Amino acid sequence: MYEERPPTPELADRVVCAWGQIPETDGTQLVVPDGCVDLIWGPAGLFVAGPDTGPMPAPMRAGEVFAGIRFRPGATGEVFGVPVHWLRDRRVPLAALNAAAWSPYLSPDTAPSLSPASSPGTAPSAPSGPRRLLDERLRLMRRAVAVRLRETAPADPAAPALVAALRSGLSVREAAWELGFSERQLHRRSVAGFGYPPKTLQRVVRFQRALRLARSGVSPAEAAAMSGYADQAHLSHDVKRLSGVPLSRLLI
Repeated sequence: MYEERPPTPELADRVVCAWGQIPETDGTQLVVPDGCVDLIWGPAGLFVAGPDTGPMPAPMRAGEVFAGIRFRPGATGEVFGVPVHWLRDRRVPLAALNAAAWSPYLSPDTAPSLSPASSPGTAPSAPSGPRRLLDERLRLMRRAVAVRLRETAPADPAAPALVAALRSGLSVREAAWELGFSERQLHRRSVAGFGYPPKTLQRVVRFQRALRLARSGVSPAEAAAMSGYADQAHLSHDVKRLSGVPLSRLLI
């Protein structure tokens, strides 16, 4: 089971969604770049999944409970107390990131857990056990993120406009001109806000747009043209580079 829930009003300008996953079978999920940073509470505790530039396999066991808060691209700001680029292509325990700021809201004392009969790999005493755990984790995480957002500086206000410009098909140079920045300024703000340079951001944004179109039933050739690729071969090359698999595998 995987589900996404809309953010609460106080989080909506910085958070895409809250999400939960309880795998029904053992396996490995392929996580592909989306420009986002996630705060995740899994079996091993709380950790931050930074902005990816390539595929990141995520092993999961049946019955494990994962809860997440997904930040909008460029909206993480100083929430975790480190530059966003420091998190790039990394999975970092929350305890290693400004732990004192998070511990009043997310600490071992507040951590909900499954009863022994409901632990991963065993039949839960009540079907709602894992769901209750998921709901409680998300409640605590929403509260903690809301507090941290109030305590830290706002994210770069130009970040959404940069994403929109690149999603519309503008080149990096054209996006800089559209936003009134020099290319050097745009590079600096992109690394600070998204964790990587604007060329990488453009590749990720274009890939995600093509993937959404293909999943909605648009043909690969049309998805490539609508997303700003030179042709379908260009799309195929970028998909393989960012996900490690052909586009057809991502549509299953």
